[in-house]
Amino acid sequence: MNSIKSNVNDETGRSNDKVKVIHEPDSSKEVQRNTPGKTMPFSDQIGNYQRNKGIPSKSFDNSKIYIVGSGIGGMATAYYFIRDGHVPGKNIVFLDQLHIDGGSLDGAGNATDGYIIRGGREMDMTYENLWDMFQDIPALEMPAPYSVLDEYRLVNDNDPNYSKARLIHNQGEIKDFSKFGLEKKDQLAMVKLLLKKKEDLDDLTIEDYFSESFLNSNFWFFWRTMFAFENWHSLLELKLYMHRFLHAIDGMKDFSCLVFPKYNQYDTFVTPLRKFLQSKGVQIHLNTLVKDLNIHINTDGKVVEGIIADQDGKEVEIPVGKDDFVIVTTGSMTEDTFYGNNKTAPLIKIDNSNSGQSSGWKLWKNLAAKSAVFGNPEKFCSDIKKSAWESATLTCRPSAFTKKLTGYSVNDPYSGKIATGGIITITDSEWLMSFTCNRQPHYPTQPDNILVVWVYALYMDKAGNYIKKTMPECTGDEILSELCYHLGIIDQVDDVLKNTIIRTAFMPYITSMFMPRAKGDRPRVVPEGCKNLGLIGQFVETNNDVVFTMESSVRTARVAVYELLNLNKQVPDINPLQYDIRHLLKATKSLNDNNSFLGEGILRRILKGTYFEHILPPGEEEKTHESFLAEQFGKFQDWIKGIRD
Repeated sequence: MNSIKSNVNDETGRSNDKVKVIHEPDSSKEVQRNTPGKTMPFSDQIGNYQRNKGIPSKSFDNSKIYIVGSGIGGMATAYYFIRDGHVPGKNIVFLDQLHIDGGSLDGAGNATDGYIIRGGREMDMTYENLWDMFQDIPALEMPAPYSVLDEYRLVNDNDPNYSKARLIHNQGEIKDFSKFGLEKKDQLAMVKLLLKKKEDLDDLTIEDYFSESFLNSNFWFFWRTMFAFENWHSLLELKLYMHRFLHAIDGMKDFSCLVFPKYNQYDTFVTPLRKFLQSKGVQIHLNTLVKDLNIHINTDGKVVEGIIADQDGKEVEIPVGKDDFVIVTTGSMTEDTFYGNNKTAPLIKIDNSNSGQSSGWKLWKNLAAKSAVFGNPEKFCSDIKKSAWESATLTCRPSAFTKKLTGYSVNDPYSGKIATGGIITITDSEWLMSFTCNRQPHYPTQPDNILVVWVYALYMDKAGNYIKKTMPECTGDEILSELCYHLGIIDQVDDVLKNTIIRTAFMPYITSMFMPRAKGDRPRVVPEGCKNLGLIGQFVETNNDVVFTMESSVRTARVAVYELLNLNKQVPDINPLQYDIRHLLKATKSLNDNNSFLGEGILRRILKGTYFEHILPPGEEEKTHESFLAEQFGKFQDWIKGIRD
C-alpha cells in the first residue's frame, strides 16, 4: 500500500492526505459553481466519476476493525473498509449480541412452524449507496459474474410492480385510489414545507403543522401507511421524505414507483453479503454483548481504548490500539420485540417506566453520558405508545383467505410474479390495518402450496371493528379474524384459521427514529473530536437523507469509512431529482390530481414546439380566461418564436 501511495504521490506531485476532502457534501447548502479550487464533484453529482478507487493516506494492513452490530449498516461498513480502505478482511470482527446476523433485516421460520418477518422494505431505484455495494456482491442464484443488483434488475425489469387494490373498505370492496384528494390549502402547505429551512422545524410534529383536511386525505393514507408515519411524528423527517421521494409521488397511488426483491430481505440481501464478507476472512462473533466503550477524552480529541463486553458469561475488555477503529450501531428499532402466535398474544413487559434499558439503547446511553456529541437517546426510546406497532406473518395453506387474496392481486399469487404489488390498506379499520403478499415463494425453500402474507397496523390503542380489543391484546387467531371481517369473509373464518399459521411481533421502538427531534439529538456519523470511532444506523445525523431505509444505513457506513480513513472519496448527497424541473412539475400536477396547475396553460404555450416541450407532464391546457398577464406571455412566446426562426 505504501508503494502504491508513493507512486500516486509521484504522479500527482502532492500527497493525498494534504487534500481537504469533504466526505459528506451537503447539496442543501452548496452553491454549485465551478472554480479553480473546485476539484471534487458537486455534492449530488452522482455517476461513474465517483467510482474512483480510494487511496488511503497510509497502510491499514495491521489495523483491527471492530463493528458492533451485524445489521446491514455494519455489514456495509465491513464492505467499504475492504473495498475502499483496502483493509484485509481478516482484520474485521463483528460483535453482535444476537444469535444470528442481519439485525432488523430478518426472515426466518418454515412451513411447519410458520414463517416470520417483523417488517419489510419498499425499495427505490435511487438508492445510490445500496446499489453501489450490491453491484459488486455475487448474486444469490445467478452464476458468476452476475451480482445481486443484476439479479434484482432482472426480476423487476421483467415483472413490473403495481397495485390494483391499494385501498379497500366496506368489508373488502376496492376503494377508488386514483386521487390524492388534497385541498388547495393542503397543496400549498406542502409547498411551504418544502421551502422551509430544516433548522426551523426542531421538535415539531406533523399534526402541529398540517390541517385536519390533510390528515384525512387519501394522500395521507397512502403516505403514512407506505412509510409508517404517525400524526405525532417528526415534521422535519416528513420534510426530508418529501424531498427524498419527490420523484416518486406520482407512482405512490399504485406503487408503480417501487421495486421489490424476489425473496424476503434476509435471503435477498443479508445472505449474499455475509457470504462475500466471510470469503474475505471477516469474522462474526455472535452472542457477544457490548455494554460500553472505554474512551479517553482530552483536549486533543476522543479515542476508544477498549470495548467492554460480555463473552461467554464473563465481562471482558477488548483492547483497541491506536491504529484500530470501532464502529457502533446506535439504538435499535427492533430490540425488545415481543412475540405471539395463533393462540397467544405477545406478553409485553415494557412501558415508558422501563423503556430503553435493552443493550443497544444502553450502549448509546452510556456513550451519551460521556459527551453531548453522542446525542440524546432518551428522545427516541422514552415513549413506547408513540413508537410502537405490531406486525403478523401469515403462513397460508389454500383457504377462503387465499382465494380472496387472488382477487386483489395483479397476478396469481402462486405464479412467482408480483401479487398485491405492496400493502393494501383498509381505510375504515380502527387499527388502520394493512396487508401485503409479495412475490412467492417468499423463501427459497417455501413449498409450492404455501403463501406468506405480512400484516401490520398503525393504531395500537384502539379496539378493532370486529374483535373489540387492541391489536397487542389479540392472539394471532383474533388478528386474522379481524382481517377476515374487513375482507368480507368472516363467515368462512373457521376455514381460514384452520389453514393459517400466525406469528406476531410487537415492536416497541419500530418507529422511534421518527420521533420529534432537534439539532444535536442524533450524533454525527463521526462525532466531533472522535479519532477512531464511527456511529452508524438509523439514529445518526446525515445531511439530507431519511431514516427507516436500507439506503440510509449503507450511507452512514460509507461516510464512517471515508471519514475515519480520510479517503479521497466522497459519499454523494441524495439523488438530485428534487431539483429537476421535470419532477417538480410532475409532482405539482400529481398533487393536484392531474388537474392543471396555476400557469400551466401559459407554460405550455411558451414551450410548445421547443426543445423543452417535453418537460411538462401530459395534460390539457388550462381552460381559463386569458388575463393581461397571459397576453403578455403570449407576446413573449412570439418573441421566442422569432428567435427560434
